[in-house]
Amino acid sequence: MTKITKYFEEAAGKTLFSIEIIPPMKGQHLGELMSHIEPLMEFKPPFIEVTYHREEYVDKVVDGVSKRIPIRKRPGTLGICASIMQRFQIEAVPHVICGGFTKEETEDFLIDLHYLGIENALLLRGDQEKGEAHFIPKPGGHAYANELVEQVAAMNQGILLHEETESLPTNFCIGVAGYPEKHIDAVSFDQDLRYLKQKVDAGADYIVTQMFFDNAKYFDFVKKCREMGIIVPIIPGLKPLATERQLDILPEIFHLEIPTEFVSEARKCANNAAIKQLGIEWAVQQGKELIQAGVPALHFYTMSKSDSVRAIAEKLF
Repeated sequence: MTKITKYFEEAAGKTLFSIEIIPPMKGQHLGELMSHIEPLMEFKPPFIEVTYHREEYVDKVVDGVSKRIPIRKRPGTLGICASIMQRFQIEAVPHVICGGFTKEETEDFLIDLHYLGIENALLLRGDQEKGEAHFIPKPGGHAYANELVEQVAAMNQGILLHEETESLPTNFCIGVAGYPEKHIDAVSFDQDLRYLKQKVDAGADYIVTQMFFDNAKYFDFVKKCREMGIIVPIIPGLKPLATERQLDILPEIFHLEIPTEFVSEARKCANNAAIKQLGIEWAVQQGKELIQAGVPALHFYTMSKSDSVRAIAEKLF
């Protein structure tokens, strides 16, 4: 298979199209997810990211004893990646997270990826468990994404945690997240950039940004990264606004700002259909400016829905 960074090199300055999808809820069928991916294939995405979701807990009484039972509401990342690669003959990029994993469990997951020929991965710390005030790693797990990058980089050198195996070294192309508007847990923007530099120095090959609605945030972020010596490709992440509720919930969840003029126009819309169309138009304008600036790719957070992203891509690619 091909490393993500190789596609950027081969594109020779042309902006590529890529998407992120979310696994279906437990019990739902893969077919619906594939039906949303299919309409986007004409825009020739070289890769599709597949998110990974940590466990949640439910309290149950078992034999008269109250227990916390771990559940995973969105399983199937590994299987979805394999299905995407088989059906569409493109790269699947699974998210690999710190939260909920020991180092040994992480190693097992990465070896499974290696066996399947999946050689690209986006490495993330992940969110804290629901109810936690801040991120707490699983005992024996990684507390920070740069530690996860170091583990994968070591596997690329043939180094496992406790043993040697002839099937290594691996050949993972390592992606990491960047935050144009600062990660919520960082004390300052400069501190956040230093953490990002740690991930790149540890072995990250490219960066995908958190979604943003103001291109100036992205351009300033890239400028500061370059000044700090971060020279890997930085892919902008875009999310088309679709509902009025997202005007409030996206800033709350992802800790970002939506430009005042965009919010004002959205509040004037008569219904969500009108807001959705406004979101498409805003993302098209974002995309045009970013393409003009020569970004490696436009990466769309689809939330596993294709209609808005397709409407945007039709005007950009």
